Amino acid sequence: MTCFKASKKAKINELVEVEDREMKAGKEDYTLDGTVDLHGRPAIRARTGRWAAGILLLVNQGLATLAFFGVGVNLVLFLTRVLQQDNADAANNVSKWTGTVYIFSLVGAFLSDSYWGRYKTCAIFQLIFVIGLASLSLSSYLFLVKPSGCGNEQKPCGSHSNFQIGLFYLSIYLIALGNGGYQPNIATFGADQFDEGDPKEGHSKVAFFSYFYLALNLGSLFSNTILGYFEDEGMWALGFWASTGSAFVALVLFLVGTPGYRHFKPSGNPLSRFCHVVVAATKKLRAEFPPSGDNLYEVDGKECAITGGRKILHTEGFRFLDRAAIITSKDTTPHNKGCHSPWNLCTITQVEEVKCILRLLPIWLCTILYSVVFTQMASLFVEQGAAMKTTISNFRIPPASMSSFDILSVAAFIFIYRRILDPFVSTLKKASGKGLTELQRMGVGLIIAIIAMVSAGIVECYRLKYAKQDCKHCEGSSSLSIFWQIPQYVLIGASEVFMYVGQLEFFNGQAPDGLKSFGSALCMTSISLGNYVSSLLVTMVMKISTEDNMPGWIPGNLNKGHLDRFYFLLAVLTTLDFLVYVACAKWYKYMKLEDKCVNMGDEDENDQIWSV
Repeated sequence: MTCFKASKKAKINELVEVEDREMKAGKEDYTLDGTVDLHGRPAIRARTGRWAAGILLLVNQGLATLAFFGVGVNLVLFLTRVLQQDNADAANNVSKWTGTVYIFSLVGAFLSDSYWGRYKTCAIFQLIFVIGLASLSLSSYLFLVKPSGCGNEQKPCGSHSNFQIGLFYLSIYLIALGNGGYQPNIATFGADQFDEGDPKEGHSKVAFFSYFYLALNLGSLFSNTILGYFEDEGMWALGFWASTGSAFVALVLFLVGTPGYRHFKPSGNPLSRFCHVVVAATKKLRAEFPPSGDNLYEVDGKECAITGGRKILHTEGFRFLDRAAIITSKDTTPHNKGCHSPWNLCTITQVEEVKCILRLLPIWLCTILYSVVFTQMASLFVEQGAAMKTTISNFRIPPASMSSFDILSVAAFIFIYRRILDPFVSTLKKASGKGLTELQRMGVGLIIAIIAMVSAGIVECYRLKYAKQDCKHCEGSSSLSIFWQIPQYVLIGASEVFMYVGQLEFFNGQAPDGLKSFGSALCMTSISLGNYVSSLLVTMVMKISTEDNMPGWIPGNLNKGHLDRFYFLLAVLTTLDFLVYVACAKWYKYMKLEDKCVNMGDEDENDQIWSV
């Protein structure tokens, strides 16, 4: 039962009035978004958060990403060379592991939003991450990479016991749990360090997401190059220990910043709140709608039914859910006055919280096909590069290292967007004074992804042409240089800046206060589903295109296939996805928030009133 006692209500209102007076006396001293410090007191602006904490979290993200990709980038090679798995089994095991990482991101987001809060969740899962990496490093050094010096291309390792293989899988899934639970929360926790109620800090909060994605890419750059080289040469234990050290330093830096972080209070289990709304709306199927949304139920003043949240104003759409907030005669009886069941009556804010998630889902679904395009960079782009001329003099360029151009492109376009394009668009849009919205940027990302696929298809057409001219039996590599792939990598990097950075900002900004980490987790699950859809699409294309005398579009020997047609197919599908996305973006309604409000749950009267 949700009961608001008069004495408790008066006490809270009294404390809020005192707090308001304190705020007016020193308006610049406290944050305006309701964040608190380590001790649960209103956060003092000068002593907490801002770039002092933000930079620390960016470095933490870069080091943690380095550690994660130090394992993930060459995991398939470890399975084939060290554990003696065949290519198909190794690829499937890596896909399962990668998918599990993103599934665990939903677990971390749920715990963070509901019970633990972002700081505690980040600390716990980072510790699990370090333990998993240390276990992998020890097991590789003591058991797996035996005999010494094995694990490179020329010298596979010997057989292993079930215990040793079991310890390996336990280690990598601890890594998946730790990284998956940590990733969606660190982005949101970093954004928490900037007060969106302050214009200057609000601008910094938007910039943080760009720098966060840059830190992620810079961390993976070191893993894809330096660590990838050592591991490819068979120095697996060294590479894993380097990852462990990087993750440990990241955890230490995170803990060092503890006194200066800003925090939001967890809001409780969102699943129960969603169920309350659905059940209450179903019970009132025959109830008459009030003439306007103003007559729907909402708690008074700064009170809020969701811990630490802000009130969300009523919006049109999903009218069925509004029934949960209709006040009937049963809700106003003397017996129920001041005390009612959430299964019978919900606030407008609770109803709008459900609406927000329902509105986000179509946008999220449209981003999955973009992730299909993005995943080609780690698969078909590499295979395409391997079939091209990869040598300069006597030096061989690893095809996977071409992803460095993607990372450099991300760094360049983050600078171009923030310093050139965004101010230019803001000047053109004098009325609003703002640059491209998040939805507009995500649309631009889809357009650039289409161009990237067309570029890759054209390069493949020329590669096939040169391959047929250069080799009689079409078994050798094309004389077309691998550097012709640079445009498609650069375009993918540019699209990431618009799509993934815009996606982070959009889902974080539009997710209700009690589901911010869930918003960040949606970005990760989009990438995960993109991997699965890509695998399904390749399987379907091969099944349809393979005939008696035709090996299919993507055979083992690309010179006998038509990879260009697959790229052009992706361009067509992404174009259709873009059209659907435009329709969804036009339909989408931004949520409207009131000021921070005070939770009226069952806290003790001595609890800190931390919202402002």
